[in-house]
Amino acid sequence: MDDLLADFLTETHEGLTALDSALLRLERTPDDQPTLSEVFRLVHTIKGTCGFLGLSRLEAVAHAAENVLGRYRDGSLPVTPAGISLILSSLDCIKAIVAGLETTGSEPAGDDAPLIAALNEAAEGRIAAAAAAMPAPPPSAAEVAPVVQAAEAAPP
Repeated sequence: MDDLLADFLTETHEGLTALDSALLRLERTPDDQPTLSEVFRLVHTIKGTCGFLGLSRLEAVAHAAENVLGRYRDGSLPVTPAGISLILSSLDCIKAIVAGLETTGSEPAGDDAPLIAALNEAAEGRIAAAAAAMPAPPPSAAEVAPVVQAAEAAPP
């Protein structure tokens, strides 16, 4: 794994830890502008670095989440429990992709289209439709690593 990717993974883990705590605060006080700005900035940073490193899958999920958070931050969309749940789902997906990156040095395969579609629905103000369409949570990092390792061990 090159140093740039290793640095990205370290910074992303720090950002994801901060995001978990900030989202819990936001869930309790949805009108907390400083926390909203913090959440937006952290997701924006992850997205921006993904683009620089060519991590298209991770970038797409982060971008869709950032769009929702941007609407929350500018006040054009109210923060709701369903919206927070959707953002948490996107963070779960980001964590799973990051776990795959750590294991193999590249993004694992996966279909994030349902999650991205739900985030896009939410960004357009159709949170009820987005919540109904929300996909099952992605596998955890512990579930991803054995699958990736098995795939690597399989003969070509």
